[in-house]
Amino acid sequence: MASLFGLGSSADIEVVLNDEDKRKLVEVKVDKDKKAKYPLYFDGESVSGKVQIRVRDGKKVEHQGIKIEWVGHIELFYDRGNHYEFSSLAQELAAPGELRSSATYDFEFKNVEKQYESYFGINVKLRYFVRVTVSRRLSDIIKEKDVWVYSYRMPPEVNNSIKMEVGIEDCLHIEFEYNKSKYHLRDVIVGKIYFLLVRIKIKYMELSIIRRETTGAAPNQYNESETVTKFEIMDGAPVRGETIPIRLFLSGFELTPTYRDVNKKFSTRYYLNLVLVDEENRRYFKQQEITLYRLKEDSEEQNEIAGGASAAGLSTYTGRR
Repeated sequence: MASLFGLGSSADIEVVLNDEDKRKLVEVKVDKDKKAKYPLYFDGESVSGKVQIRVRDGKKVEHQGIKIEWVGHIELFYDRGNHYEFSSLAQELAAPGELRSSATYDFEFKNVEKQYESYFGINVKLRYFVRVTVSRRLSDIIKEKDVWVYSYRMPPEVNNSIKMEVGIEDCLHIEFEYNKSKYHLRDVIVGKIYFLLVRIKIKYMELSIIRRETTGAAPNQYNESETVTKFEIMDGAPVRGETIPIRLFLSGFELTPTYRDVNKKFSTRYYLNLVLVDEENRRYFKQQEITLYRLKEDSEEQNEIAGGASAAGLSTYTGRR
């Protein structure tokens, strides 16, 4: 949907994208307590529409030219003021002159490359938008309109399971296994934990998904981790030979694909973090990276099933005390 922005007190500008009302809208958290919806586009799709400038009260608007740009850029929060543009196309809408009445300009950026996904993280934003600039003698008037970009990937040909052992000598020895190492965003993580040796009093065990965002390059590199979700998967002390099942539905969480070294500016990775807590509140944990990727969305029926299942999350195993 288009919105109006004032150009001083003499004109209004509006950008309307073609087929905008028919496109899927992606709801995005833009601030701590604020969300916005943006129309969804894909790599190679054209971006076209109209720019409408309405002159108010019969006043003329003098300008040194009107242009529209397609921009893909990265904003790093620690480096405010420096925006890194990785995609930029421009078209002139009007030569220098003056507007005495309302005017409409068509624009089209054909088959635009969109090599990265849109991303709003803790310390970084990757945005795509069209920007209209009305050049004026004292100060330019700029209006931006964001779109959102997804990138679909084919399922990986090789997707090995994850098998690991972890232990404390003569105290604890466990094996854990996850069915895959790469998951699409509506997938289910299935796994098992085997207790081979238990000589410490375990109080509970939990599994969490950690998102780790890395921005910048050394020595100005920033790492920020956040817990996407956390589940208690066992309550009580296990015994030797016990097996704990894991089943975690991903569709209920706000996840992105794994991003590695995007434009040499940032990475976003995901980890499964298994934590055991003993009766003295000591914590033992093992972290394993997983790869997330985006598949073309399932049917609505499948989405409803996945969404309903995700509400159940992980059932808690009650061990022996």
